[in-house]
Amino acid sequence: MWRFSGRRGLCAVQRLSCGRVHHRVWREKSDQACERALQYKVGEKIHGFTVNQVTPVPELFLTAVKLSHDNTGARYLHLAREDKNNLFSVQFRTTPMDSTGVPHVLEHTVLCGSQKYPCRDPFFKMLNRSLSTFMNAMTASDYTIYPFSTQNPKDFQNLLSVYLDATFFPCLRELDFWQEGWRLEHENPRDPQTPLIFKGVVFNEMKGAFTDNERIFSQHLQNKLLPDHTYSVVSGGDPLCIPELTWEQLKQFHATHYHPSNARFFTYGNFQLEGHLKQIHEEALSKFQRLEQSTAVPAQPHWDKPREFHITCGPDSLATETAKQTTVSVSFLLPDITDTFEAFTLSLLSSLLIAGPNSPFYKALIESGLGTDFSPDVGYNGYTREAYFSVGLQGIAEKDVKTVRELVDRTIEEVIEKGFEDDRIEALLHKIEIQTKHQSASFGLTLTSYIASCWNHDGDPVELLQIGSQLTRFRKCLKENPKFLQEKVEQYFKNNQHKLTLSMKPDDKYYEKQTQMETEKLEQKVNSLSPADKQQIYEKGLELQTQQSKHQDASCLPALKVSDIEPSMPFTKLDIGLAAGDIPVQYCPQPTNGMVYFRAFSSLNTLPEDLRPIVPLFCSVLTKLGCGILNYREQAQQIELKTGGMSVTPHVLPDDSQLDTYEQGVLFSSLCLERNLPDMMHLWSEIFNNPCFEEEEHFKVLVKMTAQELSNGISDSGHLYAALRASKTLTPSGDLQETFSGMDQVKVMKRIAEMTDIKPILRKLPRIKKYLLNCDNMRCSVNATPQQMPQAEKEVENFLRNVGRSKKERKPVRPHIVEKPTPSGPSGAAHVSGSQIVRKLVTDPTFKPCQMKTHFVLPFPVNYIGECVRTVPYADPDHASLKILARLMTAKFLHTEIREKGGAYGGGAKLTHSGIFTLYSYRDPNSIETLQSFGKAVDWAKSGKFTQQDIDEAKLSVFSTVDSPVAPSDKGMDHFLYGLSDEMKQAYREQLFAVNHDKLTSVSHKYLGIGKSTHGLAILGPENSKIAKDPSWIIK
Repeated sequence: MWRFSGRRGLCAVQRLSCGRVHHRVWREKSDQACERALQYKVGEKIHGFTVNQVTPVPELFLTAVKLSHDNTGARYLHLAREDKNNLFSVQFRTTPMDSTGVPHVLEHTVLCGSQKYPCRDPFFKMLNRSLSTFMNAMTASDYTIYPFSTQNPKDFQNLLSVYLDATFFPCLRELDFWQEGWRLEHENPRDPQTPLIFKGVVFNEMKGAFTDNERIFSQHLQNKLLPDHTYSVVSGGDPLCIPELTWEQLKQFHATHYHPSNARFFTYGNFQLEGHLKQIHEEALSKFQRLEQSTAVPAQPHWDKPREFHITCGPDSLATETAKQTTVSVSFLLPDITDTFEAFTLSLLSSLLIAGPNSPFYKALIESGLGTDFSPDVGYNGYTREAYFSVGLQGIAEKDVKTVRELVDRTIEEVIEKGFEDDRIEALLHKIEIQTKHQSASFGLTLTSYIASCWNHDGDPVELLQIGSQLTRFRKCLKENPKFLQEKVEQYFKNNQHKLTLSMKPDDKYYEKQTQMETEKLEQKVNSLSPADKQQIYEKGLELQTQQSKHQDASCLPALKVSDIEPSMPFTKLDIGLAAGDIPVQYCPQPTNGMVYFRAFSSLNTLPEDLRPIVPLFCSVLTKLGCGILNYREQAQQIELKTGGMSVTPHVLPDDSQLDTYEQGVLFSSLCLERNLPDMMHLWSEIFNNPCFEEEEHFKVLVKMTAQELSNGISDSGHLYAALRASKTLTPSGDLQETFSGMDQVKVMKRIAEMTDIKPILRKLPRIKKYLLNCDNMRCSVNATPQQMPQAEKEVENFLRNVGRSKKERKPVRPHIVEKPTPSGPSGAAHVSGSQIVRKLVTDPTFKPCQMKTHFVLPFPVNYIGECVRTVPYADPDHASLKILARLMTAKFLHTEIREKGGAYGGGAKLTHSGIFTLYSYRDPNSIETLQSFGKAVDWAKSGKFTQQDIDEAKLSVFSTVDSPVAPSDKGMDHFLYGLSDEMKQAYREQLFAVNHDKLTSVSHKYLGIGKSTHGLAILGPENSKIAKDPSWIIK
């Protein structure tokens, strides 16, 4: 997977979200891992490693142990923390000097087989032989990292063995290079008369990646701001350069870069460190000697005057104004990221400059009305050896490029003169406090990503984690010198000659030119071939197809057994109380580390149909337009000072027992420190009772930003949009899902953003408020520590008494409403005490599913495909069989057909909670052929050509998702939102265990065959002559 630095630059600390997993009540075992790690002594020798440093990091509730390997110099960091979701990663500094994508192709190819595990594709096979909570590999601009996480100690050893062998002893077979990187192959490999074309997984992945104009801009920005070494090239590979890469170059790059002397090992969690060190030393490092590395990235020489560049991109067919599709940014090179405190200061300064409506650049640029949103990669970027800061606008007219540059310069001058308000600095420091307390379920992965860049350039990763001491130093600097931040702005922005202005405008013929250049590259390659070369290519193509189609013996790979899966799940204690008379509130006591998580769900049943399409917009702007006596700037300030964020999102929740029944509503979510709970609930009261819908100018700004973000997101999430559209006509909730989240919503927002007079839309918002922002059909939930619950109960009661109800009873718009209480009592939900939540579901007894086939023609060189089938709801015993079947079809058939043979970046099958069975592909060079592969996959499933071992592997894979860790903030949410008790989930678990060969072939025949269930299809991608000639397709 190619990972380029972010779209929207985050404050470095914002990428860190963590917390203590156990609180005072759970004290007995809370610090075992940390205390064990504190016993290590500096200089101690353990399995070929020497301990260099042992440091407690109390703000993150962990102990850091730094080691180095005696023979090879490999570096090692262990973060001991009482967290059972343990993580390993190994990273290598990979510094390519051309855009052939060699580190990216290598990342793919090392995972295709190794000395100890010579079977094809052990990485994908291990996905089905493990209970991993995460497995992947990522290529960044200057490093490649291989992380996995799991909660099972035996699984950890298995995965570690496979990862070590893959990275240090890969086979790197030529056929694997052809499959994963690039190859010349006949369009139909079995017919030498068909033309030769470029194929390969990375080749197609990168073609897909560069359909995204934001990514094109970010890539050029880095290349041109840091032009003198590895950052001047595309580490993932430029599709026009990838065909220059040879197999020999790939093997050479591995020999020089994938060596322990160039490696950094990282482990996290509560497993014993000694076991990790012993295995890593014995299985890998003991077989190497130290190698002098030559992978360091030199400092970028600073310019003596600013530079300017212009680039082009493809037109955005979903942009709101065709004449306003230019992007411009001004970027500044900053100091080395290994200067930890300077990097910390500059990332905070970046947030003050660009984050939220009170920031100087938001006021100057976003509110100027010149563009739709900030330029890509806005803010602080700390992913390269020297960081950079970038700011600008997208969606502007070409003539306004100069104006934007002048606004940037003027804003910098104003900041130097006026500085920042104390409240804004406090709000930012408050945000950091929340982010160090809030716990995510995959904290190890967050940490390895957080330290990767700094450690990659020999910075101190432990210093980076000591956020407390950095905050103390930051406050001290501010106290001693009130102009501390203004001086930084002057030093790094005003007086910095290493300044780049980059502008990008669309070229209507951009994709045509790209295709032309690819065609010329292909002709050049084909014309240089002798008849013998062509014969060899034909034979190699057949050989590759034979390899891909051959049954794979994976017996050399380690595997867990189904018996290793916990037979029962832990139950979460919940208490349902009634507040303000009859409003159910779910209380879930959890070790939340001093945080309180509040949610409310309000029904949309009474909302008139004409208002539905703008519900997502209403949700998006509700907390951003002001409330009560606060204007939108003051509201934003209060939200930052008193909460960790307040969000509002529309939800369509399927029923567990009826396909044509669902719940529709809006979820209000927020979090805060315990001390700020009264303030957070007061803010919600004001938002519910007195929202402001007067700010027309600011509303316009928010509309443009929302439309731009939706349009920009299509190339990354095309398969999700395809699946939403394909399922639109299969269930009553499908239509609403498409309205809220699909291409329909993208089109609605485009239309609104293009309106010259936006008042008619603004006038609809108070109408939605009338139906939604009351207690008529509401339920709430609180996750907090047991000690905090009495206070939380009181505050929620006050909030609900303040919010009030409709003066007259409103009838639901849809006539058929079913009242469904959540399970309770000893038989239904023994873990839930108190009252019941009664959900009001919409049902449509007259609904008839129908088939619809839609092709969205977009200027992409690859396709995103979804085929959906209506099956059964969650509580039906067949749902569990279909869940296992989806995984089985992905692993044993679709992966080979769509990725290995077809060259798509991804593809597979999945089953949603709502009973929609989806076959999909992602960044796929094929369209009709992929739909045929979906049909073959169904035939394969019906034929029952799979073994008990295959079924067991599919079960392991499904359970790794079912049992993935849940953060304390999210415990009890299945019950609150979907009405699923732990007893129901345990019953489903038992159904999963009980799935067998007969049940799998039975559900394949019963639901997936032609004419058995209603299918829907959708494709997002380039023009397609075959589809255009087929009248059964709707072309959009």
